[in-house]
Amino acid sequence: MRILYQFPLSHYCEKARWLLDHKQLDYVAQNLIPGVHRAFAQLKTGQNILPILKDQEQWIADSTLIALYLDDNYPEHALLRSNQTLRDQALEINLLSNELGKHVRRWGLAHSLSVSDEPLEIMIGEKGYLRQFEKFSKPILKSIVSKGYQLDEEKVTLSKQRIDEIVATLNQSLIDNGGRYLVGNRFGLADIAVCAMLAPLLELEHTPWEREPETKQSAEFNEYKQSLLTLPLGQYVQRIYATERNARVDWRGL
Repeated sequence: MRILYQFPLSHYCEKARWLLDHKQLDYVAQNLIPGVHRAFAQLKTGQNILPILKDQEQWIADSTLIALYLDDNYPEHALLRSNQTLRDQALEINLLSNELGKHVRRWGLAHSLSVSDEPLEIMIGEKGYLRQFEKFSKPILKSIVSKGYQLDEEKVTLSKQRIDEIVATLNQSLIDNGGRYLVGNRFGLADIAVCAMLAPLLELEHTPWEREPETKQSAEFNEYKQSLLTLPLGQYVQRIYATERNARVDWRGL
């Protein structure tokens, strides 16, 4: 059985889920506890990041390495093209999206946690030890998230600046390629990577970041969300999610 070890709200884990779904592979999404996950990840893979894919006896950490592994072992519905130029372009955009994801996570979490505990509610889950003892687990988890992702004001400001730079670059790349996909004329890794990284800022329906009507969000976040949606890149992310995100597993995990 394939198991994807994940955090439900992680856009890197969303990227890995999408990779598996695109390949039409069966798997189970297994949640780990933030902070505690490090020991498990270190034991199984020698590093401390998620997502981690267990495929039979193979353990693969990092969403990019998972993509390469899947193409090597399950070539149907290829994520990367055989043409070297197109392959290099996709990997370059994927690398840029990985950097984008770090800044989106910091900036988005800082704004979400400033007005609501909803991200913590999702991290805690509907059942289990964290939910049973949420009076204690919630403040501990908030501290772990704030320290782990460096949500101090200076870092958050710098992350926003870098988001703007990368979004401008990707927006121009999309325009230069004709506006349909980021690389060539077919959906692939670059599209999954960029869309998964930007989805938390767009709060798209049927994604982990869909905002409930009663949930608050900061004015700055709302303003930036609307500005993204006016760009070809923002409209592209909406379209790709609507036409290509055929989820086979509930993102909430087990």
